[in-house]
Amino acid sequence: MNNFLTDPAQIERDSMSFIHQNLQRVWNAQELKVVERLIHTSGDLGLEPAIAIHERAIEVGLHALNQGASVITDVEMVRAGIAKKALAELGGSAECFLGDPRIPQKAAEWGLTRTMTALRLNKERLRGAIVAVGNAPTALIEVLELAQDPEYRPALIIGIPVGFVGAKESKDLLWQKQEFPSITVLGTRGGSPLAATVVNALIYLAVGRTL
Repeated sequence: MNNFLTDPAQIERDSMSFIHQNLQRVWNAQELKVVERLIHTSGDLGLEPAIAIHERAIEVGLHALNQGASVITDVEMVRAGIAKKALAELGGSAECFLGDPRIPQKAAEWGLTRTMTALRLNKERLRGAIVAVGNAPTALIEVLELAQDPEYRPALIIGIPVGFVGAKESKDLLWQKQEFPSITVLGTRGGSPLAATVVNALIYLAVGRTL
């Protein structure tokens, strides 16, 4: 055990330093905070080429957070990973609508997944929010459909669903829609921890946390 660091802050500093030294692309200072955390969470330097950050994503994300915007997630696992105390300092909260009691009946009636139904039933809450999708490709498709109407358009879409059925395709569609500021990891990789990580990177930038 003597060869292992046990100081959490030092471990994080050393990890970020290692990541920074091994990056292959040029990122601006704010993008770098997002990229470093994505790679740190995944433990995969090979993730970097798949990371896609819209040129206005961080700007609009920080503006929304500083205005007290909510963070809306597709599943509870994403919400659980968000730095809610720091988010509350900015006046925001993290929300997931899967507990809405109307979902089972409406999902059956509409022929939709539960995550799609949850978002559709609460679509008015999307406007000006940060939406973070880390699990369900269908949820990302629903967000993109709802965002066509300015009344339900989020400020920022963080779309990082994972899997082999629909995940890549949903993220490709998100990235094609450059009218919507977004952050994604193209391809099949993704997941709730990565979606929460992006949200936290933005929160930490907004509150001025250095690591």
